[in-house]
This record gives sequence, C-alpha cells and structure tokens, in this order.
Amino acid sequence: MPSIKSALDLLKETSRTFFIPISLLPNRLQEAVASAYLCMRAIDQIEDHPTLDSDTKVKLLRQLSLNLQAGTEASEVDDFIAGFDGYEHQLEEVTLRIGEWALLAPDTIAPRIWDATAAMADRMAYWVEQNWTIKTEADLDRYTFSVAGAVGLMLSDLWAWYDGTETSRMEAIGFGRGLQSVNILRNHLEDSDRGVDFFPDGWTADDMQRYARRNLKMADAYTQALPQGPALLFCRIPLALAHATVDALAQGREKLSRADVMAIVTPLLGIGKSNGLMTKV
Repeated sequence: MPSIKSALDLLKETSRTFFIPISLLPNRLQEAVASAYLCMRAIDQIEDHPTLDSDTKVKLLRQLSLNLQAGTEASEVDDFIAGFDGYEHQLEEVTLRIGEWALLAPDTIAPRIWDATAAMADRMAYWVEQNWTIKTEADLDRYTFSVAGAVGLMLSDLWAWYDGTETSRMEAIGFGRGLQSVNILRNHLEDSDRGVDFFPDGWTADDMQRYARRNLKMADAYTQALPQGPALLFCRIPLALAHATVDALAQGREKLSRADVMAIVTPLLGIGKSNGLMTKV
C-alpha cells in the first residue's frame, strides 16, 4: 500500500516550495494533495527530460494519460506504468513510481486526480509536439492554463472535497497561471539554452513581469477569500514566494536567497528558524 511517509520523503528531495505546506496538511487532505503534486511532477519530469527526444516524450505522456484513464478501484501500482518497459534507466524515480502516487489519495477523490493528470499529460504532449512555440499572449494563456491553471482548478476541487470550501474558479486559474509565469521568468535563460522560449514574440522581461503580476493579483484575491484552514495554509507560502521572486527579478537578482526564503516563510508559519521543516527551504 502506498505510504504517505514515502511520498513526503521524495517530496522533501524534489520540492523547495511545496514540501512545507503539504507536510502541514491534515490527514486525508495531505494524502490527496501529495498524490496530486507528485502525479503532476511525474509527468512534468517527462516533459522536461533533458535527453529524451520529442517523439518519445509524446509517446510516454500519451501512454501515461491512457493508463490513468483506465484506473479503477482494482488498479495496481504497476498498471499506471504499463508501456514504460525499456525506459526504467532513463526516467526519474518520481515518474517510475507514479502508480504509488496515484493510489495514495483517498478513493473518494483519487479519480479526480487521475482525470486532471491524464488531461495535463495530453496537453503536455501537444506542447512537446509544438516545440513549446508561443507567439502570442493567447498562446501563453493556453500554455499556462495547460500546465498550471488547470492545477488551480483541481486544488479548488480538493478543498471542496475536504471541507466544502468554495472558491472562484477563475481566480483559481489565476493562482496557477501566476505561479507558472514566475517560473517562466525565473527559468528564462535556462529555457533559452535548451532552445525553448515561453515569451510571446516581441516580449521583454518587463512584459512577462506585468503578465505575472496581473495573474498574481488574481491569486491574491483567491487566497484572501479562503477561510482560515488548510487551504489557506497551503496557498499562502508559494504565493508569497512568487511575489518576492518577481520583485527580486525586477531588481536584477537571479533568485531569492535561502535567507530571503526563510524570512518569508517563517512568519507565515509562526515557527522558529530551527524547526526541521525549514531545512529544505
């Protein structure tokens, strides 16, 4: 049976932003959110893989989507990686163990996570086929919805499933788009080195910063409307870090320092710097 401890252990090694808020969620919601995050991370690792060719990425993403669509109450861990034979030594652990993450969530919400991950895998396959070509702001909106705005929608469904919290779906999309556009800004040079440019034609960093801030404003409204509770606890950390990252980039800095991150996260959680949760920030 998939273990939340195993999921959190891997999460701690792979995510600087999401390990802390997920680790603090209550039981059941923690399992659901960890399941969703790691499933999404599993397909993201295929999309971003440095050595797989595009045709292979498309094949694996679409196969994974089909595997998730075939999920039932009787599914086993290995069912979710059917068709991955021969790629065991190329794919990362988080991808090869997607069956564990898919079965980690409570069965009353797991199919929603499978559906969201399957849809995202198909969308990622499309963008791989297009070589991530973004020419207009509408293209950028489509891409940021595909890989992040839809995640915001799924999170809203998780909050509603857990305790009935209702949220604005449009603002939930803005939450996802805002975080993703900050990632695009932060990784622009690295993406350019691998021949990918998520900036629409003619856009500068200032244009992308305006796009990010517009969506982060929606993310602010989304978060401010959440009641005190686990959803708010989860959302406030990545949002605060996203705002600070845009500010740092606008000032010409490459990224936030570890000290910057600790200064932001510590008061949000009301914990001391010596708390073990801070060690991976």
